[in-house]
Amino acid sequence: MVKEALFLLVLLLVAGQGYGRRLVTENSTNLISDGIDDDHASDGSPFLALKRLSSPVTCEPEYGFLPCTTNIWGQLFIIVVYEYLLFLGENYISAGTELIFKLLGPGIFGASAFHILGSLPEAVLVLVAGVSGSIEIAQEQAVIGMALLAGSTVMLLTILWGSIVAVGKYDLSNDSKPTDISVTRRSHLTGFGVVTDLETNYTAKIMLLSLVPFIIVQLPKLLNMPSGERIAIIISLVVSLTLLVSYCFYQVFQPWIQNRRLEYLWHKYAQDNLLQKLLTNDGKPNMTVIKELFQKIDQNGDAYISPAELRALILGIQFEEIGLIKDGFTVQVMKEFDTSGDAHIDEAEFVRGISKWLQESQQTTENQSHHRRNLSRKPSQKSSEEEQEKLVNRQDKSIAVDDKSLWSYAKAAFLLLLGTTILAVLSEPLLDAAQSFSTAANIPSFFISFVFLPLAVNYREAVSAITAARQKKQRSASLTFSEIYSAVFMNNIVGISIFLVLVYIRGLAWDFSAEVLVVLIVCIVMGLVSGFCNVFPLWTSIVAYLLYPFSLLLVFILIYFFGWL
Repeated sequence: MVKEALFLLVLLLVAGQGYGRRLVTENSTNLISDGIDDDHASDGSPFLALKRLSSPVTCEPEYGFLPCTTNIWGQLFIIVVYEYLLFLGENYISAGTELIFKLLGPGIFGASAFHILGSLPEAVLVLVAGVSGSIEIAQEQAVIGMALLAGSTVMLLTILWGSIVAVGKYDLSNDSKPTDISVTRRSHLTGFGVVTDLETNYTAKIMLLSLVPFIIVQLPKLLNMPSGERIAIIISLVVSLTLLVSYCFYQVFQPWIQNRRLEYLWHKYAQDNLLQKLLTNDGKPNMTVIKELFQKIDQNGDAYISPAELRALILGIQFEEIGLIKDGFTVQVMKEFDTSGDAHIDEAEFVRGISKWLQESQQTTENQSHHRRNLSRKPSQKSSEEEQEKLVNRQDKSIAVDDKSLWSYAKAAFLLLLGTTILAVLSEPLLDAAQSFSTAANIPSFFISFVFLPLAVNYREAVSAITAARQKKQRSASLTFSEIYSAVFMNNIVGISIFLVLVYIRGLAWDFSAEVLVVLIVCIVMGLVSGFCNVFPLWTSIVAYLLYPFSLLLVFILIYFFGWL
């Protein structure tokens, strides 16, 4: 990804540089006559002169070296490249944050810094939108920042939420399939879907608390009290910061949210493990794939695996996840696999040994999931602290890289620094490019920041969530939905806190009623449904999808037809 980012940055710089031949002025004495006296020339000159085809460039490069253009297609190209670079920056931040969380596990960091770092991409964009240029420019770009904040929340709770139900659906009943086509279609919408657990309901209800600052700051508009706007901003800021601190402290003393977050990361981590790829969709060993693996490991083609070839396999698998030790592991595996005692492993022995590993891996995963569920359902028991300590130790052994801990911390810090730098450097140029493109194309800047910017900063999270939902299990769906609700909570709280600080310090007007209304509608609808329901049939994904264009249309009507500010 670093190479891709550098390549695109160089491409941007090259695309922004243009060179041309020098053209002499029309009154130059060095022009050559064509021998024809043109009486219709505007200046009466008998010489040919090239007509200027280009107008002078009026844009000013960001930082003095980033490219700029007044051409509408050039502006669109710059926006696309900037968004991709922002996507890479968000990837680096997420990878660094998750790596640190895997190393440390639940605790102070997991309860505070981890969640704040997770909302850093949106926070940086909102911050840049409010500190740029003069008050007038800051007010214009603040609209983009607020649209980004609203668009991220709406996209997570509509497009992504609906995609999880659509992708992760499974049969909700054990009834036989109907034969009538119309009945089949109807039962497919109602008989297929996902089921979530009780902790997911709690997370959705917690998400609703993030709406309190939005309601408070909007009260002067509702009550037609312009004089109380500054007071409402201060109160809303205090409430939002209080909610953020309370949310972090709550997880320190009741870490069931952290445990679910760590389990979600563990599942995502395990999806890339070789052992998981050897399973079928129903969780059974895939004999065909295992035999193909045997053929690949058997490099000399003698139908046997030697100790050297076995060691190559061991290096490609993270055996800590299934509780197996590293020291002397090759010898131990040879003893387990080589049932014939001939110091070689044939195909049948390899299939039996791998199948045994897969069963042990599944049992360990089920035990960890069951242990975490017990902790989350009984967080107030006296024995929970001891159980949680055992859980943390087990998770650290299964996820952390023990022999490279220093390198892992350095890598995580580097990823965080690199991602933050990319976001900080390119946020303002992206906002300027979006503003210029919307002006040139006569497109409201709100649509660009409401649709395209949230897509760039949430793409990685969306892909991870949809991938997890493909497991078509209740546990994976519950953990994925919990991730969405937690992300929305932090996005709302951190985003509105930064925004309120900027509005108060810079003296900006609070002209974001339409965006606030959309956030309130979508969060309340999805929060109440998710907070009090556990079964989500397939048709609920259609409703969630429809909420997205409805939100976009509602904001457009409120701003451009009713003049809402």
